[in-house]
Amino acid sequence: MVTYSTKGTCSKQIIFELDEENRVHNVKFIGGCSGNLQGISRLVEGKTADEIVSLLSGIRCKQNTSCPDQLAQALKPYTAEGKK
Repeated sequence: MVTYSTKGTCSKQIIFELDEENRVHNVKFIGGCSGNLQGISRLVEGKTADEIVSLLSGIRCKQNTSCPDQLAQALKPYTAEGKK
């Protein structure tokens, strides 16, 4: 289980699991807009870290980031690019 402390968003933390194929599971946002974040969690379930980073990086809300963007930031170290 990975816990990531967010920066610049209403949510304060993101908790998720990665399996042996680098697929993301059980994403939970602590704080933030519950309905929207539950939707994001369901939509990314089972996708690879690379897929999620590609989809969600750069989405902006407040302070030049967003909860989806913060999830992408949390996953970057687990992508092919981040492992270099």
